[in-house]
Amino acid sequence: MHKISIPQRIIDRVVKKRGKEHIYEDLDPTKTALIVVDLQNGFMMEGVAHSLCKAAVEIVPNVNRIAQTLRKTGGLIVWIKNTFTQESLASWSVMHSMCTKERLQKRMEAMTEGSKGHQLWAGLDVQEEDLIIQKTRFSAFIQGSSDLETALRLRGIDTVAITGTVTNTCCESTARDAMMRNFKTIMVSDANAADSDEEHNASLIAFYLTFGDLFSTDQLVACLEKNGKSRRAAAE
Repeated sequence: MHKISIPQRIIDRVVKKRGKEHIYEDLDPTKTALIVVDLQNGFMMEGVAHSLCKAAVEIVPNVNRIAQTLRKTGGLIVWIKNTFTQESLASWSVMHSMCTKERLQKRMEAMTEGSKGHQLWAGLDVQEEDLIIQKTRFSAFIQGSSDLETALRLRGIDTVAITGTVTNTCCESTARDAMMRNFKTIMVSDANAADSDEEHNASLIAFYLTFGDLFSTDQLVACLEKNGKSRRAAAE
């Protein structure tokens, strides 16, 4: 598990700008979606992964815990699958040109629909009522990448909690774009994974300063349970 390190000076800047450390503590669980980014064999299974992130396996219990809590409190779970398509060789040629031929071939094999690498990690608590959405860019919200935004809007979702791998690429890209598309956005500090503590913390800090809120798994679960209970009591 990553050693989370958010300097007090960063927290102080956030508080000065927003008035409090956590602006989304009052989230409505029924309008909240857990977005789980790219927790697939292609990033997590040795011998299959084209870009192995060893820390990703360690966050699975936290992701499952958040998912279970959010289901109980009326929210939505969305599993995002990074997907290679032949079409993207042309439409996203810049990214593909940055890869060596060997790395590109390995990515194509690992992330093509139907491959072992494309499958979600077996330890994830995926339920029938959850959504599974494929994306073809780092961000799930950028134009042409997926139908995630449409699916969330149809279900009345206004808040998203971002988890998955890797923190500083697909997770941060998705989180930033979620905020830019007018969703209240949270990154979960110990339910995202990167290749190093340094990269992980730098990404969380950059996001927290400008784009949204930052919770631990414990903090997010506590908010969901507290707010879910309050709303149930108000409805009775």
